[in-house]
Amino acid sequence: MSHRIAAKITGVAGYLPPKVMTNADFEKIVDTSDEWIRTRTGIRERHVVEKGMASSHLATEAAKALLAQTKTDPEEIDLIVLASVTPDMFFPATACLVQCRIGAKRAWGFDLSAACSGFAYALTVGAQFVGAGTHKKVMVIGSDTMTSILDYRDRATCVLFGDGAGAVLLEPANGPNEGILDFEHDVDGSGGEFLYMPGGGSLHPSTKETVEKRMHYVHQEGSQVFKYAVRRMAELSVHLLERNGFKKEDLSLFVPHQANLRIIRATEERLGIDGSKVMVNIDKYGNTTAGTIPLGLRDAVAQGRLRKGDLVLIVTVGAGYTTGGVLLRWAY
Repeated sequence: MSHRIAAKITGVAGYLPPKVMTNADFEKIVDTSDEWIRTRTGIRERHVVEKGMASSHLATEAAKALLAQTKTDPEEIDLIVLASVTPDMFFPATACLVQCRIGAKRAWGFDLSAACSGFAYALTVGAQFVGAGTHKKVMVIGSDTMTSILDYRDRATCVLFGDGAGAVLLEPANGPNEGILDFEHDVDGSGGEFLYMPGGGSLHPSTKETVEKRMHYVHQEGSQVFKYAVRRMAELSVHLLERNGFKKEDLSLFVPHQANLRIIRATEERLGIDGSKVMVNIDKYGNTTAGTIPLGLRDAVAQGRLRKGDLVLIVTVGAGYTTGGVLLRWAY
């Protein structure tokens, strides 16, 4: 990509359900231990929804927090792009539910499905509408309730995920050195067999048989996903930096998808980035899928790790396989 995307992030917020599930809680329901989970994933605890709370509720709370933080009237929002693989239902889109609840009466919107790369893809899509000059304020949300599709008999997978949502506001950039500078996304469909949910779609509609076969849960071959994620996150990061004339030393903050601490550290080592420049919060939240990147940005702001003009790199790999990277200058 050679053209400039004239869009910047002007606010970031998030929401996590109050209930916390620790590794000790998992010891009571599956054959695992706190030590096993921590040493293999880096996760200590994660937030989980109560019965009756869905992705739209998490997204709505994140959106409300974003509006309050940026002092934005809901009717100023032009578009809502919502990334999720756990929508409340097939239709209407979760973005429609959020639009109604926050009173964004002038906004249109839609859902985007790219698993853990969803937010990076949604951010890029939203930026195109701002860059085209047709939209002034675009809300981009990543929201997932992964606990709704976890098989608690699968001890290697069920401990990895948590529930949460994050949101950013996109507005026109003021100059060429502000906001989103570049992006690179790709897919490798051959990886689809290693991370997927087989039941519930048009191929295997919900039936008694699909439920009995436990087809409505996440299925993952962790070793395959691990190897692909480490390789592609590093390759894409190097490519984005080099293409834009930057070195790793120019980075102020690296925000990787929070799937596994070992993936993050292996990517960090391959890139040769100092650990102080890497955002890590997987220990508190687990993998919130589309929520990890905006929650990482939110926490970085809260910790004083992001300042105006900082060079930030976002990179993620998800089911599909999908890979997403966004390079940007922090704008506030």
